[in-house]
Amino acid sequence: MEEQDEKEPKLLPTSLTIASPSPTLSHSSSLTYRSTTVMSDQFVGPSSSLDLQLSISLRPVHQHPSNRNDFDRIESLKQRTAEQIRLAAIKKAYAERVRELTKREMEMARSDFARAKHVWKRAREDVEKAEKMKERATLQIDSTCMEVTCQSCRQRFKP
Repeated sequence: MEEQDEKEPKLLPTSLTIASPSPTLSHSSSLTYRSTTVMSDQFVGPSSSLDLQLSISLRPVHQHPSNRNDFDRIESLKQRTAEQIRLAAIKKAYAERVRELTKREMEMARSDFARAKHVWKRAREDVEKAEKMKERATLQIDSTCMEVTCQSCRQRFKP
């Protein structure tokens, strides 16, 4: 039960009163706080500050020495996170550039393939044309061979 008391917030109302910094507040309306330590050591009087600031405050929050190490760790973590974000952005830009270059290379490869396909098609047509010419030439030679009556001359014209 004592451990729970130590973990409770220290700004709970108790019978101990703190002197009000404002002269308009009476003793009966002043705030009271509960703590497991002696309050007279912590609160000297109206000149002591509680160092309570809102997190959205424009003023920098005063860091206690015990929290300074935590603050340094948080700042270090923020810096590492910022560096990781920066590196991720660089990697993303690099990946985007590689993607663009790859896309351009693929378009060039498609264009080259289409051009090669066209050249192959024309070459195939030329081969077919040459084969037809060869067949015609062979037929002409055969017909010429038929006209030659001499056996020795005929042997010369046969392919």
